[in-house]
Amino acid sequence: MYIKRRRGWEIPDQHATPESVFLNRRALLGSAAGLAATSVFGTGPAFGAGDSYPATRNEAYTLDRPVTAEKFSANYNNFYEFSTSKTVLPDANALKTKPWTIQIDGLVEKPFEIEVEDLIRKIGLEERLYRHRCVEAWSMSVPWTGFPLAKLVALAKPTSGAKYVQMQTFMNKAVAPGQRQFIYPWPYTEGLTMAEANNDLAFVATGIYGKPLANQFGAPIRLAVPWKYGFKSVKSIVKISFVEARPKTFWEGLQAQEYGFWANVNPAVSHPRWSQASERVLGTDQRVPTLIYNGYGEQVADLYKGLEKERLFV
Repeated sequence: MYIKRRRGWEIPDQHATPESVFLNRRALLGSAAGLAATSVFGTGPAFGAGDSYPATRNEAYTLDRPVTAEKFSANYNNFYEFSTSKTVLPDANALKTKPWTIQIDGLVEKPFEIEVEDLIRKIGLEERLYRHRCVEAWSMSVPWTGFPLAKLVALAKPTSGAKYVQMQTFMNKAVAPGQRQFIYPWPYTEGLTMAEANNDLAFVATGIYGKPLANQFGAPIRLAVPWKYGFKSVKSIVKISFVEARPKTFWEGLQAQEYGFWANVNPAVSHPRWSQASERVLGTDQRVPTLIYNGYGEQVADLYKGLEKERLFV
């Protein structure tokens, strides 16, 4: 007898958003991608992506709840470069994302720079449905477009000495008012171990809702690591370095007692100022129980064997 074992984030098919509804929405969004750059959702396409959007959905990644409507997720964003409030528009629209070049350096065979358009052409795009859990105890579910971080790692050709991947966002005080605040350790820096970076769930996002990222989402290229709190998913990346020493990340530099390097989701480990046991689903009045590793434990728990003495959940 065949028994299907559901993964941690899956639910029975009858509870899922009908595929026809979601695909129809994607088609409408794709046709709208060429509209004017400024709208209620922020800037339009960051570059001429041609037929790249909407990308084919990878059916291996499903959700346990409906996709969060864009009208909610596009207007509720953490982007401290522009504002400490959730309303980062219109400030975020001041960032020019074309052209956009990423520097690859550190312990690699040969450092290089590459434009986002060229990176997409080399690697290709797919769509994945991921849950996103903020450390502030709210969550959303979104369709990211992008590619596995492991493919970028392979392109970079790191040497055996590389133990971590360090990622940094742009630095431009002229357009990012938050970067004029001296209390913050700019530029925004994040990092993963090589094992985490090569895990299939680690994703580089260049689009969302079937079109290129709007600025408030971290255009034109960002990280999405769904088993970690959202602050790990660095936005508007300009530099990726392969390094031997563990990077000191942005929030560690600001408040190490509250925010650590690992930042894995765990409902049993509270933030010093609030519980992580449940989360508010963005765009609804629902609070739902939080799952260990945000429901992705089957795919990532093995990464942390032997690291029990580390602060894995802050």
